[in-house]
This record gives sequence, C-alpha cells and structure tokens, in this order.
Amino acid sequence: MAELLDAPAPAAPVDARAAGGPEARLPGLLLAAVAVIATCGLIYELIAGTLASYLLGDSVTQFSTIIGAYLFAMGIGSWLSRFLEGSLLRWFIRLEILVGLVGGCMAPLLFLSFEYVASFRLLLYTLVGLTGVLVGLEIPLLMRILEHRYPFKDLVARVFTFDYVGALLASLIFPLVLVPQLGLIRTSLVFGALNLAVAAVVLARFPETRPYRRRFGVGIAAALLGLAVLFGFANKLLAYTETLAFQDQVIYSKSTPYQRIVLTRNPRELRLFLNGNLQFSSADEYRYHEALVHPLMQALPQARRVLVMGGGDGLAVRELLKYPRLTSIKLVDLDAGMTELFKHNELLLSLNKGSLNNPKVQVINADAYQWIRQDTTRYDAIIVDFPDPGNYSIGKLYSAAFYTALAKRLASGGRLVVQSTSPFLARQSFWCVAHTLAAVGLHTIPYHLYVPSFGEWGYVLAGPDTHWRGDMSPLPAGLRYITPATIHDMLRFPPDMSEVPTEVNQLNNQVLVRYFEEDWGPYVH
Repeated sequence: MAELLDAPAPAAPVDARAAGGPEARLPGLLLAAVAVIATCGLIYELIAGTLASYLLGDSVTQFSTIIGAYLFAMGIGSWLSRFLEGSLLRWFIRLEILVGLVGGCMAPLLFLSFEYVASFRLLLYTLVGLTGVLVGLEIPLLMRILEHRYPFKDLVARVFTFDYVGALLASLIFPLVLVPQLGLIRTSLVFGALNLAVAAVVLARFPETRPYRRRFGVGIAAALLGLAVLFGFANKLLAYTETLAFQDQVIYSKSTPYQRIVLTRNPRELRLFLNGNLQFSSADEYRYHEALVHPLMQALPQARRVLVMGGGDGLAVRELLKYPRLTSIKLVDLDAGMTELFKHNELLLSLNKGSLNNPKVQVINADAYQWIRQDTTRYDAIIVDFPDPGNYSIGKLYSAAFYTALAKRLASGGRLVVQSTSPFLARQSFWCVAHTLAAVGLHTIPYHLYVPSFGEWGYVLAGPDTHWRGDMSPLPAGLRYITPATIHDMLRFPPDMSEVPTEVNQLNNQVLVRYFEEDWGPYVH
C-alpha cells in the first residue's frame, strides 16, 4: 500500500468500492477524518473570534479580522502542501498531532497570557495564523493520499461534501452546546484531542505505519495526557486568569452563548462584569437605577403596563415594583443565563429583592430587536437598559429603526427612557442617542447624574409631548437618591456636557458605534 500511495496515478483510477476486505474501508475512514478535521478547524476559528471579542471587545471587528486572518493562513497552508513529499500518510499523522497541540492549547494559552503579554494581539494572530496554516495543509494532503482511490470528480465531491458537513456541525454545536456546557478552554482542549484521535486511528489502521507506529503512538499518548490534565484543571486555570483580570475576589463566573458573566466581591461591594465590562456595583447601583426608573414613572401617574428591555439583573424591575398601581411588567433580555442567575442566587436576590420572581413580572428571553417587531401589546412606559453600544450587535438596539418599533408600542401618552452612556466621557455618543430618538418623531428630555463607579451618566426620556418637567406625581417612599429637587438638577447640563451636533444612528451606518469608540478610546488601556 505504501507503494500505491507514492506511485504515479494509473491510467484508470481504482475505485476502492470494488475491492473487498478491510483495506476497502480505509479510504472511507479517511473521508470520515475529513468531517472530523473540518469540524475541529472551524471550532478553532470560532474559539479565536469569541475569545478575542470577550477580551478585546467589538465582536464584529474581532470576528471579521480573525476570520480573514484564519482563511488567509489556510490558503498559505494549502499552497505549502505541495512541498510535502515522501510518505504522505506519515506527514498527515504529524500534521494532526501538531494541529491537536496548537489548536487544543490555543484558548488556555490566550487566557493565561492576556494579563502578562504586552502585545496580546500579536500573540493572538500568531496562534490564529499558525493554526490556520496547519488546518490549510490537511485537506490538500488528504486529497493527495486519496487521489488513486477514487476518480477525480468523485474524490473532489466526496472530500468537500464531508468538509462542509463538518463545518455545519461545528457552527451548530459551538453556540448551542460547547460554549454554555464546556466553555472556551475545555472546548479547545476537547477538539485538540479529536485531532489527536484522528492521528491515532490512522496510525493504528493503516499497515504502512508499522515502522513508526510505536514512536508516534507514544507522542500521541503523551499529548492526549497533557490535554486531559489541562481539561481537569480548566476551571482552576480560568479562575486564576480572572483573578489577574479583576482586582476583587471572583465569586461566580460562567460563559453563556452570548457573554461571559463574572461576579466579584470585596468587603464593600458586589460587582457584575459582562465580557470584562463593569455593569454595576452594589455600592451605588441604586443611583443609576433610581435615575433610570423614577423620573419616567413620575411623569406617568396613570401607568399600569411597563416593558423593560435589557436589565436582566432585575434591578430596574425592583424599582418599578415600588409602584403598587402597576399590573404588568415584561422584561425582555437575550441571555437566559443572566436572568436565571438573578432569579436564584441568594446574594443577588437580596440585591434585587427577588424582583424577577414577582408574579407581576414576566421574563422573556429573546432578541429584543426581533421580539419588539412581533409584539402587539401597548405599554404606558418602556425602559431601555441595554449595555453601551460598543459593537454593532448592540448598536442596532440604539438605531432609528429600533426606536421606531418601540414608539409603535407606546400607549397614548406613554413614554420611554433610554440609558445613554456618559455625557461627559462619551459626549458625542450621548447626544447621538438623543438625536436618534428625536429623528423618529419623539420629544426628548436628556438628563444626567453622578454615579461614583462610572462618573457622570446620562439618560434620555422621550415621548410624544413636552408637558413633563419633573413634578407630575409623588415619588415612592424610601428612595436613596432621587427627589423632586435632584430630578430638576439632573435636567441641567454644564457647558462641557452640552449638546453637540451628531449624525443619526441608522441601522445601515451604525455611526453610534464609531462615536463610542472615539469617545471611550482614550480611557481604554
């Protein structure tokens, strides 16, 4: 069989299906390997893109550049495959061992190095490039191994069919199963082990591997043992990397299909981080959430039905439940991992007062952009509490198209409020939100306050009329920051936060994301 692999192609290709015995099944084994290595290759690409978006932000930019670099590297690998000569099966086994080690260790290595390496992007793209080159070598090499066993047209059809099936499988299981169940580090290690398993099976099944079977077998076993040890310590490894990234003790961390959730604690406060970005501190979140909810509710003394978009922590809902007159509160948040955490964790239940378990509250886990177009209910008040528009997937929730859909869901006389980032640190971004709301026909009332954990923070209240100026109905008892006087103060903007001209954030231009990057860029290290 070794002679068959290295000999010139015969005039009439041999169809392996015509042969009997065990060797007739070996080409099929290699075709099955195509599906496995295609799945592994795409998984490594998805891991790199997801990890980059977690650590560096801006998921669209990270995924775009990672995919481009990875595909380019695969092209280089495909071109380099022409220089591999001699025993092609031996080269294939070497290659699978290398892919298993490099791809399998990519996620743990990147997590560990993030806080230590000065040029993290260089390391990231070096690993992406190396993995891409190795993956790019695989399919051309397999096609050369199989070229004498199928007619050329059948060979191309079979190889690429298995390749694309593997890619489909990877794209389905990565967000639905692997990230929520295993996390990025263990997923990387598991698929590294799959590449090593392919090498082991090929090594064991093909007779021509006997001369080097023992030596390669020891290497594969050692590599699998190393990946298994890392798999066993994956949680400790990730916990260690997060202790480097966060100043306080990490008491909870979990990767969901949408984000990395981390809770930290010190003697003074509890903090929530999503993808490394601070969302609230228990020491002063009441300022943020009272300012988000109570000016709006003071303007709507007859409000009964409220919609909350985002706010999966239940803290805005906690403030809403201080109004007994409310009969219905719907909360729409994409991430079930987030809402379930804030429904059941004892520490968090004490913070949000169990608001998400209140019988008046309906929690809906759905994409807000899609859900609002299917909803038919009209609401007296809508509270929009999304993360800042740091990438295009969130920027669409600050677009004119989204605000138009929200305005259609307002009852007569209804109003909405949008958290709108900092009018001091992100002045263009703040006023872009206000101008976008105005562009869809809503009257806007911008306001701001100081939150110690974030600095000056801004909101925009919007509705169809101009009657409200902060004194329409009494506030509930027991508020820690908001009073009629502080509401009036929040309406005044000093010169360094006053209105500046901006474009409207349209769905097809996402100018707000660019403003946000320009505004916050000097403060991000």
